[in-house]
Amino acid sequence: MVRGPHLAPGPEFGQDNSRITTIDVTTLRLLQIGAESGRSVNNKIAHWFMYAVIQRDSAALSPPSTRLTMEDLPQLPPEVWVYILSFLSTEEKHTVRFGCRQLKVLIDQPPLWRNHTVMLCDLRRYTYGFWDMLRHRKLTRVAVRHLRRKEWRRLVKFLPTLSAVVFVDGGRKYKGKYMENVAHFPGLKDIGVRNGTWEEPMLGSSLTSKLQERLTHLSVCNVRLPCCAHFIQAVSHLVNLQYLLFHQQGEGYGLDTVRPVPCEVFHNLLLSLKKLKHLSWGMRGEPPAPLPDNYLSPSDPESPGVPSYGGPALTSLELVDYPECILPENALQSFSSLRSLTVRYRYIREGIECRLASWLKPLQQLETLCIVGGNSLAAYTTTIPSSVSRLTLRVAITLKDMDSIAPKVPALEHLDIEQNRSSGSLCRRIPMLFPQLKTLRIRFFRREPEKDLLSLHRLRHLVRLELLVERSFILRDYLNGHPWPSPCVQEHINQLRELSENRITVITTMRRRNPLRECDCVWEGD
Repeated sequence: MVRGPHLAPGPEFGQDNSRITTIDVTTLRLLQIGAESGRSVNNKIAHWFMYAVIQRDSAALSPPSTRLTMEDLPQLPPEVWVYILSFLSTEEKHTVRFGCRQLKVLIDQPPLWRNHTVMLCDLRRYTYGFWDMLRHRKLTRVAVRHLRRKEWRRLVKFLPTLSAVVFVDGGRKYKGKYMENVAHFPGLKDIGVRNGTWEEPMLGSSLTSKLQERLTHLSVCNVRLPCCAHFIQAVSHLVNLQYLLFHQQGEGYGLDTVRPVPCEVFHNLLLSLKKLKHLSWGMRGEPPAPLPDNYLSPSDPESPGVPSYGGPALTSLELVDYPECILPENALQSFSSLRSLTVRYRYIREGIECRLASWLKPLQQLETLCIVGGNSLAAYTTTIPSSVSRLTLRVAITLKDMDSIAPKVPALEHLDIEQNRSSGSLCRRIPMLFPQLKTLRIRFFRREPEKDLLSLHRLRHLVRLELLVERSFILRDYLNGHPWPSPCVQEHINQLRELSENRITVITTMRRRNPLRECDCVWEGD
């Protein structure tokens, strides 16, 4: 028997008509697979999936006269069915799961749930069948709200193999012993904490010693700690950390005053975490004051008297809530190994020089650049490294800015921008400026895409297009009887698909949030 294709997870569908096109493409792939394996595959597959998954009330998609079962469909190898189902979103998988017993078994196959995070709350309401389903899917990542002591015991009992736990929307006061519960999961490597207040140190000495060798990922955001420096000193003992996110909220119970982590404490952290690859660091301080010139670059203690960097070889750096000018022009001089840089500005004061231009000069291996807010593009476009292939700009952008960026990034394959009324006809210019694009994401403000959208079919390598608008725009039009995408925009999308021969998948909904990696500081959803 000819084996099916590799079970790589497919792209998620948007909640719009693009699902029909994607399923049609999947059916064509099945026809090819069926022809090669000597099996007959007909249009009943597409008809059945469209009805069971999309459930659209149109004449072209009328429901079958009788309820279909797996016996009514071609006898394909299980791996081919799993490959088909991998193209469905989580909601669509759950819809298909109710089709019949055989589909239920297929939907619960572990390859379909790889890297999936399940949200759990009030664990008492879950049945034994629910826990059996999670174990069968081999889910090892959960996001939980506040758990009581009995709920912790229940989680350990039913999901003992958890590798990642993130606490979201806690909004409570906790003592240090609350975190001791995570030590009961022997395979735990990833911990996230969001939105809470700790009356005692979050990472006590006992818990730190238990997690010292195991933990590889730690993210803490919007958490009020009794002492920030004490927490960072505890994190310094987690010597196998590869991913660290820390966006501080404040200390104690007084006013919302945030002080930067002391330089010597931060240096000890970097010198201790030799395996660290990704660092997302909150830079908020009130009032903002300049930090030492070597704040991000601790000296190597093994080379006294010689100015050499002793920290980890970071490949990804993210500065959050960054107020311009608190770091010097040579702040990133020691990070030539960076592949990804994200700077999320808090605000910009007039008359302050932009440091980003000098930061980018030594980053000649940079592949991903994300700028949110800050100075105008003209202040740093001339220094964007030519190695950048993925660019995200959350700033006001004009046609002139695009013209100046294009020569600097000849190999750009992924572009994420915003368009407002002053941006001009960006869609018309993009194919000429960035012909190598494979994915394009445009977020429209106070307007919707126009007919120049059709120009994007000239991007010969484009396979994914995301068209997003702000939530207030959707609600306003929805109340007036005009859902998003509007009939006019939907017509443009259909024409674009036709011009590209269904090569371009068009998404019009915000992707799902990753609770393990995307805290409130970085999530761009409405």
